[in-house]
Amino acid sequence: MIVTGGENVYSAEVENALAAHPPVAACAVIGVPDDEWGERVHAVVVRAPGSDPDPTELREHVKGRIAGYKAPRAVEFVEALPMSGAGKVLKRELRARHWAGADRNVS
Repeated sequence: MIVTGGENVYSAEVENALAAHPPVAACAVIGVPDDEWGERVHAVVVRAPGSDPDPTELREHVKGRIAGYKAPRAVEFVEALPMSGAGKVLKRELRARHWAGADRNVS
């Protein structure tokens, strides 16, 4: 769960909205530090082959399906998501570099 500006945002809800967009092959949603809101919603996306989605396009797609404050403020594109041996996304690895050096930490 991501707490942004006192509101709870469940990453699975945002991931489901993002994954419904054809240019998204896979995605993970994490909370990253934000001085104003505590945390902000951040999406890590693997593009579908042959597609080149724009971050704004992805945000608008999500806003059309769930509340606007739950839409990712930033979208990061990667070639592949880090996976465990059981096939689960290793979100702690995605969060690690964003939280390095922060006053507080989320694991």
